Amino acid sequence: MDGVKHYFIDSHSITEEITAGNYEEQGLKILETEFKSKNVIILTGGSGMYIDALCNGLDKIPTDRIIREQLQKELDTNGLKPLLEELKMADIDFHKIVDQQNPRRILRALEVTRSTGKTFTSYRNAKSTKRPFQVHRFAIDHERESLYNRINLRVDLMMYTGLLNEVKSVINHRNLTSMNTVGYKELFLFIDGTIKLEDAVLAIKQNSRRYAKRQITWIKRHTETQWIKWTNTDEMTSEILSYFSKSINLE
Repeated sequence: MDGVKHYFIDSHSITEEITAGNYEEQGLKILETEFKSKNVIILTGGSGMYIDALCNGLDKIPTDRIIREQLQKELDTNGLKPLLEELKMADIDFHKIVDQQNPRRILRALEVTRSTGKTFTSYRNAKSTKRPFQVHRFAIDHERESLYNRINLRVDLMMYTGLLNEVKSVINHRNLTSMNTVGYKELFLFIDGTIKLEDAVLAIKQNSRRYAKRQITWIKRHTETQWIKWTNTDEMTSEILSYFSKSINLE
């Protein structure tokens, strides 16, 4: 963040739920202001659903309160596994890319399939909303073994720099949607005495690798994405800037 203005970092309370729709609305307002003085703005992350919400717009997806409440009862009674199996049978495409540790997204997809008889994917693949800007997508192409090693090292560094104490500091807010995050939920189990610390750390690494795999699957849906081979920051930046110099005016 050295010398570069960032948004959506240290900007919202953990008690303030931010949906993809909220993100789209707030992000578009920021872009409208920033494009008055800049030609290029970088969006990085993260959640493919949120990126697509800002770049493409959200589809008008049906809701059904009664079915939603029924699904929540089933989750509370039987857990997530049978609901995941139902989603796999009803909408295999969304099952492949959704965060399977995120009950909220599982329930939302099933709410749609049960209420309409159509897949959640069919609504999400609707025509994109026209935006007053062009989107150029880039993704770093890591070798899988290298990527997983980097994820494992990152988790070790997070633990070394105080992740456990951070989780302890928000234990009273553990039921919030914002706390249903890789790194937090595994350490909540350790704090509860359900698992050992070393097992919690291994679970964080495993769930992070799974999340990365789903991110890659999501990104590949956008066939226009430019894949940049992982080398080093300077070389990758140079390659991206070279693409822009040929495609758009950076002045």
